[in-house]
Amino acid sequence: MSEDPLTAAVGERVFRVASALFAIVFAFLVASAITAPGASLAASVGLVSEGSTGYQLLRTLLQFAGFALAVAGYLAITDEWEIVRFSRPTARETAVIVGGGIALFAFQYGALFALDQVGLSTGQNQAVVPAGDPVPYYLAMIAVSLAVVGPVEELLFRGVVQGGVRRAFDTLPAVLIASLAFGLIHLPSVSGTPVERWAYVGVVVVLGSVLGALYEWTDNVLVPGLIHGIYNAVTFAVLLAGAI
Repeated sequence: MSEDPLTAAVGERVFRVASALFAIVFAFLVASAITAPGASLAASVGLVSEGSTGYQLLRTLLQFAGFALAVAGYLAITDEWEIVRFSRPTARETAVIVGGGIALFAFQYGALFALDQVGLSTGQNQAVVPAGDPVPYYLAMIAVSLAVVGPVEELLFRGVVQGGVRRAFDTLPAVLIASLAFGLIHLPSVSGTPVERWAYVGVVVVLGSVLGALYEWTDNVLVPGLIHGIYNAVTFAVLLAGAI
């Protein structure tokens, strides 16, 4: 007896979404397997000191190296390289990247102002809290954000997750599901009251939705990746200005 077409279609969609979301779990597993041992090894041979700025930066670099490695492994295992769409940014896309990074930063401050007007605030992401001297940390994180954090996070969430979910649903559900996952993975790293932490997640979900829409519009994951990098870099630049 043949399988009901509706059941088969639902099963295919569930599998596609589960597979895309598993990519996040896989990325964190790989990153965890690399970050702690790698940082400990570097500390044991004297390359960095535990608790120092260098140690914190090394952990960040190792974590995102793990994410990138996991993305490559996931795409190799599934043989779905085509879900990640990228190309060299055009002149128009370059303008979108610069303008988009600044616009996202402005939106964040607008959202924080709006929340403040109703008596709410957001929690603080521990990534902006330096372990040591804030000036060298913020300086380094400006470069790391542009070259590593923004591009790799977008490769994972927009390229793999959104791209994978898009194979099961239309564009809008794919953007929303990937953005929701993007917001939720930030929750453990945010400090504050439960309300403040969830307010932070809400802002991140909206930011992720904008990045997802830009990915669909440009068909180039480097666009949201670099916008994300600029947004983070500007955030650290503002923190740097306040620390000097």
